[in-house]
Amino acid sequence: MADSIVKVDDLHKSYSGREVVKGISFEVKRGETFGILGPNGAGKTTTLEMIETLRPIDKGTVTVSGVNVSKDPQKVKYMIGVQTQSTAFMDKVRLTELLEQQAAAYGERIDPLELLKEVNLEEKSTSYIENLSGGQKQRFSIAAALVHKPKVFFLDEPTTGLDPQARRRLWDLIKSVKRQGMTVILTTHYMEEAEELCQRVAIMDEGQIVALDTPEKLIRQLLKRGFKKERKVEQANLEDVFLDLTGKVLGT
Repeated sequence: MADSIVKVDDLHKSYSGREVVKGISFEVKRGETFGILGPNGAGKTTTLEMIETLRPIDKGTVTVSGVNVSKDPQKVKYMIGVQTQSTAFMDKVRLTELLEQQAAAYGERIDPLELLKEVNLEEKSTSYIENLSGGQKQRFSIAAALVHKPKVFFLDEPTTGLDPQARRRLWDLIKSVKRQGMTVILTTHYMEEAEELCQRVAIMDEGQIVALDTPEKLIRQLLKRGFKKERKVEQANLEDVFLDLTGKVLGT
């Protein structure tokens, strides 16, 4: 695939003799948002962690911008940003200071207020992480992962546990990151999220990729196979009611 920034070839991973990633291969184009979908236990997080250098690769190869993850993990770490499911930050340290510490770890100098403004948290600059809502914590963890302007940004189920308003705010933030030219790779089990954000998706089940294409093409392929379901089309749903009634109060 021309202009691919991440290449995964025949990737395997086992735990206690049980293979959880079974020889998967795919490539991610530079500048696209790529989703890895699947039920719990499908191998999504393990796959991401191997690409991110967080877990050793049992078999296969992964390269990020031409750099082999197994052979030069330190170089890869400086090219990627990682927003995980549960990010821990120091207590009793203000958000601006946390960002400065994160940047210093990469040898970077930043304007923390400008970075907080990008994730709509400038009013919380003197707050501690414990004083943020769930959605605010997720947005801050994204800011922390972007301090060194990575080439590839990884998110592992970024909106799990968030209310609808906080989820949509995070979607807007992810779209903003992509508009800056960054490649985004995310895992999710929310199909609406994948349709909204991803140019292409890989569907995983039991450690294997069972489909890989654009959401639109995958839906068309399903319909061509004769799939039909009864559906009552409404102009709005309960999530729309919730957002309309709560406005900007819940999830801010």
